[in-house]
Amino acid sequence: MADHGLMLMRVALGVVYLWFGALKLVPGLSPAESLAGRTLEVITFGVIPSGTAVLLLGVFETLIGLGLLIGIWMRLTLGLLLVHMLGTLTPLGLFPAETFEVFPFAPTLEGQYIIKNAVLIAGAIILGATVRGGRIQSEPVHEASSR
Repeated sequence: MADHGLMLMRVALGVVYLWFGALKLVPGLSPAESLAGRTLEVITFGVIPSGTAVLLLGVFETLIGLGLLIGIWMRLTLGLLLVHMLGTLTPLGLFPAETFEVFPFAPTLEGQYIIKNAVLIAGAIILGATVRGGRIQSEPVHEASSR
C-alpha cells in the first residue's frame, strides 16, 4: 500500500476531475450543471452568467484532472484543487433548501454529491504532504528511547 497508494490516489483524483470536468464541457450532460452554474453566477455577483461559468468550471476541472494524471506541477495543481473545493462547498450555504431535506442533518442527493468532496480534500492533503519530499513508509520508524 505504501509503495503504490499515493500514485493510486493521484490517478483516482485525476480521473474524477477529468471526467466531471469533461461532462461540464457538454451542455446538459453534467448532473451538477445547474447548481454549479447558479453558484458561480451568485459568487461572481452575476458578472459571469451561469452557462459561461459552467464551461469555465469544466475547463478548470479538466486541467486539474490532467495535472493529477500526468503528475506535473503538483503544488500548483493541488493548490487549484483546494481552491476549487472551497467553491464546491458554497452551495451548502447558498442553497440549503436544495442541498438539504432537513438542514443540516439530511442532505439531498445534490448535498451528498457536495459532502463527498471531503474525501477529495483529504486525498489532496495526503498528496500535498508528499510534494515537498514527505513520504509514506511501509515500515514504522523506530526512534531511540530518550531515557
